[in-house]
Amino acid sequence: MTDTDDERVPAPQGTFAGMPYDWRRPTVARLKARYWNPDDPRVFTPKAFGWGYDLNVYRLLHWRE
Repeated sequence: MTDTDDERVPAPQGTFAGMPYDWRRPTVARLKARYWNPDDPRVFTPKAFGWGYDLNVYRLLHWRE
């Protein structure tokens, strides 16, 4: 395998057309960080698996903090 072959293989996470994607197998920690994360101020977080956004339900319910 040459260096040019490595460049053609997409990274397991990144952005395409301005939308985030992550093709790694989801873990419990990553799911929790996307769906219930009081430390993240964003309501919309990058998907734990796939292309697009997930909701940080904690921020949705505690929007005044």
